[in-house]
Amino acid sequence: MNTVLLGPDDVAESAQLSEVIDAVEGAFGAYARGATQMPAKSYIDLPQHDGDFRSMPAYIDAREGAGEDWEGAGVKWVNSHPDNPDRHDLPTVMGTVVYSDPETALPLALMDGTELTRLRTGAAAAVATDYLARENATSLGLVGAGIQAHTQLEAVAEVRDVETVVVADVDESAVREIVDSYGDDYDVRSGSNAEAAACDVVSTTTPVRDPIVHEAGETTHVNAMGADAEGKHEVADAVLQTAKLVIDDYEQCTHSGEINVPWSEGLLGDDDLHGELGSVVAGDLPGRVAGDGVTVFDSTGLAIQDVAAAHVVYEHASTHGAGTEFPLIGTET
Repeated sequence: MNTVLLGPDDVAESAQLSEVIDAVEGAFGAYARGATQMPAKSYIDLPQHDGDFRSMPAYIDAREGAGEDWEGAGVKWVNSHPDNPDRHDLPTVMGTVVYSDPETALPLALMDGTELTRLRTGAAAAVATDYLARENATSLGLVGAGIQAHTQLEAVAEVRDVETVVVADVDESAVREIVDSYGDDYDVRSGSNAEAAACDVVSTTTPVRDPIVHEAGETTHVNAMGADAEGKHEVADAVLQTAKLVIDDYEQCTHSGEINVPWSEGLLGDDDLHGELGSVVAGDLPGRVAGDGVTVFDSTGLAIQDVAAAHVVYEHASTHGAGTEFPLIGTET
């Protein structure tokens, strides 16, 4: 049996966003039920090249209590080399995903992980928004107007009837790109960080280390997506301390998520956490309830999201003939 090679265009074509959102929701639920394996992310630091490699393996048994009939395993191999664009005309971050059949260990697909990561990150925000935002939410704030902001808009719009979008970024050209791209579908305008954060839902997707969201609307839901390393911090401590805090993974979030700085300073602790999103999806914890004010989802990105998204991509590609098959594994036993 051959392996299918799926480049960025193949992944984008094969990843139906609504299906990725459903798969990522299922992955969070499976995680809470103990139907996944997800070893800790491992790092190879390369200071001589001003970069690093990260490996993110995971396994999901979606048959366990999820009413689905699939299982999958995979690993994402991803880097961060900030000097790549200037030195080598290459992206800062590049990812590759190997998606395998757990029964035989056959690598079913080798696919672009950069596009996959963009999609599964947006999907995670959509799942959190669906459980934690007001049902009648119609306005979305985007703090940060990079590539991920586009996906945040597309994904959140899958679970809420978005009408108004407020975009905040120091890069005016990035803001203009979002306005031009989505202006026909939504009332999109430029605004300040405070104006964006006053919306019903706000997604923050910046790499800052000094908070830029200092207050939110009375019942705003915040998707804090930018913090993925120790020291990064987008949302002010005062907002986090009074919000219903939902995280994706305890170890990752306390070490490198949005809460990592106030956590290390003793300003937040276990009693301040509502729990993990998987427990909300599984029904073990409530999502938004009457009387809730600000809710915050702290997303660091989990390998189970990659495997869930890779499953969607592979199944769609197999059905529609996307990608290129090649004999990665020899026939000798």
